[in-house]
Amino acid sequence: MFRRVYVELLRKNLILASFAVGRGKSGTINRGTRVLALQHPYELRNPSHPGSSVPTAINSLATLLRERSVRASFVAADGIKLLVPLISPASTQQSIQLLYETCLCIWLLSYYGKAVEYMATTRVLPRLVEVVKGSTKEKVVRVIVLTFRNLLSKGAFGAQMIDLGLPQIVQSLKAQAWSDEDLLEALNQLEEGLRDNIKRLSSFEKYKQEVLLGNLDWSPMHKDPGFWRENITNFEENDFQILRVLVTILDTSSDPTALAVACYDLSQFIQYHPAGRIVATDLKAKERVMKLMNHENAEVRKNALLCVQRLFLGAKYASFLQP
Repeated sequence: MFRRVYVELLRKNLILASFAVGRGKSGTINRGTRVLALQHPYELRNPSHPGSSVPTAINSLATLLRERSVRASFVAADGIKLLVPLISPASTQQSIQLLYETCLCIWLLSYYGKAVEYMATTRVLPRLVEVVKGSTKEKVVRVIVLTFRNLLSKGAFGAQMIDLGLPQIVQSLKAQAWSDEDLLEALNQLEEGLRDNIKRLSSFEKYKQEVLLGNLDWSPMHKDPGFWRENITNFEENDFQILRVLVTILDTSSDPTALAVACYDLSQFIQYHPAGRIVATDLKAKERVMKLMNHENAEVRKNALLCVQRLFLGAKYASFLQP
């Protein structure tokens, strides 16, 4: 009983403190609030009493992050990565409240460019999608949908949302009986935005996003001859940027699937581009691919061999080699 009273008093005092020290006479936020914002990531990293201090810190952050300068301080303190694990399906009333306030923090951060850039490197989006799929709590769904709406036009988030099946999830959410008009409006706007994204996102744009994010997988376009014939000249954009990234993946990735797909795509480029062999050689692709011929994974070895064969044979004979 004493602990509950203490936590509640602490929670209220933190919020009151944020307002008391947060604004001067001019109404601008001062150093005191920024200090509080920096203290909360520490409390999330090293909670003195996880059952109470983490919810208290999140509750306070949900208030403090309304201020732009606090968002900057929080991101600089590497606070976002501490929020990500808290985005998970909840069942008890206490955990639902913690989830809601965590998502509220993410929504507030979605208005800050550097926070959005950081979120793009985390699993924030997949986790939000997972939560919204199964949540029946209206306020949780609302704040997540509003976050999706904010992120939709930022970077590669639109393509990721489509890949994660969000258009179908939105359809399912719209079929439910929500009473919140803001939620219904946000769902309609999100649905329209996703529809526009699908129209705008050509097969090559989707491929490009996949490569730039390093999320290479055996999606249908990789083995579709029509895709390569129709889009081969697009690989010339930005001084063969996509090809350069594929070569970099060969050097840096530890994912066998990504390595196998990168080798295969390079071999396809060599086959379909008139100067494919020359370009790939200039980018030092041969040396990198040859190293992978001894990879422990059979799929990587197979596609590395195919790529090396096409590098040596060139486009004229490459079509005779079957993957």
